Amino acid sequence: MTAFPLDRFLTSLPWTAGAVLLVLAVTFAVAAAQRRHSVMDVAWGPGFVAVAVVSFVLSSGAGDDARHLLLLALTGIWGLRLGLHIGRRAAGGHEDPRYAAMLDDAPASRNTYALRRVYLPQGVVMFFVSLTVQVGMFATGPLGWLALAGTLCWIVGFLFETVGDWQLAEFKQDPSRKGTVLDTGLWRYTRHPNYFGDACVWAGLFLVAADSWPGVLTVLSPALMTWTLAGKTGKPLTEKAMSGRPGYREYVESTSGFIPWAPRQAGKPRNRRSGA
Repeated sequence: MTAFPLDRFLTSLPWTAGAVLLVLAVTFAVAAAQRRHSVMDVAWGPGFVAVAVVSFVLSSGAGDDARHLLLLALTGIWGLRLGLHIGRRAAGGHEDPRYAAMLDDAPASRNTYALRRVYLPQGVVMFFVSLTVQVGMFATGPLGWLALAGTLCWIVGFLFETVGDWQLAEFKQDPSRKGTVLDTGLWRYTRHPNYFGDACVWAGLFLVAADSWPGVLTVLSPALMTWTLAGKTGKPLTEKAMSGRPGYREYVESTSGFIPWAPRQAGKPRNRRSGA
């Protein structure tokens, strides 16, 4: 097996960091013009795609060609789908309540505060999480069983995320359901199938990279993504926003918070459509 091309990998890091900064700069300019910083959510997935493309180009002739293509395809499909989904959902809308709550009491200029509190932290997280893909692009050795397991994990995660988003979008299209709780389909088994799916996608990408040294060293990248989704900005903020809805407390008591699991027996029968 050819040794990991450390010099070429280190040389690529300023370029991938530059890709992150470029995505952030364009997103910030669009957000400032629209007065809506939740545009950052639209750029989140495509930002990882930009890093993957730059890494793919710079790793040409190094590493394993099959792993190059697999990581590029898996990251590209996930990131572009996520960006298109959030873009359609946010089209013509107003500022996301989570961003509004964060920025309404900004001690300085709203844009300057958003740059420090939203863009720079997310840029750091984006670069760190993407190290799994960056290292994997340069990793040598053929694909093995761990990469196959990673691909299967990615498929499970992508299905959970895509189907969960579709079910939620369908639910919201019915005006009679406004203010109620979706607790059918995948949402019957986990309160956050989309976040769980996201975590599985990045666990899968890690396994593809970890199939060859030194990909295993990037384990903190998917760990940070999972912690962010389950314990920091994903699940906690969403549940805080949902907490006032009728029936949500009962939904929380009966439904797994993250990992899909059979619903627990509620204290009283619930209306399956409204969650009440």
